[in-house]
Amino acid sequence: MVVTLARRSMLFVPGMDERKVRKALSIPADSIILDLEDSVPVTEKDRARDAVTSFLRDLDWGSKEICVRINSIYTENGLRDLIALSKAYRLDCIVVPKAESDLSFIYRLTGIEIVPIVETAKGFISLESIATSEGVSGITWGPADLALSVGGDLRSFENSSYIRIRIALVANAYGIDPIDKVYFSIDDLEGFRRDCIEAKKMGYIGKTVVHPTQVEVANQVFTPSREEVEWAKEVVEVYEQALKTGRGAVKHRNQLIDAVHYRIARRILERASTQR
Repeated sequence: MVVTLARRSMLFVPGMDERKVRKALSIPADSIILDLEDSVPVTEKDRARDAVTSFLRDLDWGSKEICVRINSIYTENGLRDLIALSKAYRLDCIVVPKAESDLSFIYRLTGIEIVPIVETAKGFISLESIATSEGVSGITWGPADLALSVGGDLRSFENSSYIRIRIALVANAYGIDPIDKVYFSIDDLEGFRRDCIEAKKMGYIGKTVVHPTQVEVANQVFTPSREEVEWAKEVVEVYEQALKTGRGAVKHRNQLIDAVHYRIARRILERASTQR
C-alpha cells in the first residue's frame, strides 16, 4: 500500500519538548515524527508519553502527516506506547525502531499505518518480512544503530550503497515508500543536499531529517523539477500517441521511448501530483 501524501521530509521532534513540538507546526515538513525513543531519557518515558498524547489531542496539525516513534516493541515502554497510541485522537503513522520481524500485530491492535526503521543486522536480513507486514506504508533505516549491531564503523554504514539500494529495492518491490536515512552533520547543508540527490537516484522518495534547516533542502530535491515534469509530460503524450498507431516504441528527441520510459514518466507525474 502506498500512501497518497508526500514524504519528502519526515522531521524528528523530541516528544516531550513542547517548545520544539509547537515550533514544528510552522515548519514545512511533510511529516512530523514525535519521538518517544532516543531523545527521551529512560526516567522520563511516562511523562513523554503523556505529553505526546496530549499534543496529538490538543494541537492543530493541519495537513501534516503526524507520526510517533515508539520505543522498541521488545521493551515494556514500547508496549505501553502502543497501548496509549491505540487511543490517540489524531495519529497517522507509528514509526517502529529496530524492526526485526513481521509487524502486522501493531496494525491489528491500532489500525494505524506503520513505518519501520531497519537498524539491526537481524532487521536487515528480515527486510521482506518487515516490508510485507500488514499496515506498513513505508520503510527507512538507521546507519548508527545498524553499525552498532555488528560492531562496525558508522561512516562505512552511512556510505554503504549496498544497504541503501537493497532497502530501496525491497520497498519498491512491495509498493511502499522508501525513505532514506538521517544525515547527522546538521551544519553541512551542501553535503545533505548531495546525500538527498544520491538517495533520489537510488529510488528513494524522501528523507528522515533531524533538524529544521534540512527540511527545505529535502523538499526541493524530492519534488520533481520543472524539467523532469516537462519531460514526463512529453513522454506520456508521445508514447500514448504511438500506441494509437500500433507502435510499442517511438523515437523522441534522439531517444528511444518505450514502455519502461512511459512508466517512469507516469511515476514522476504521480509524485508531482502528491506534493503539497
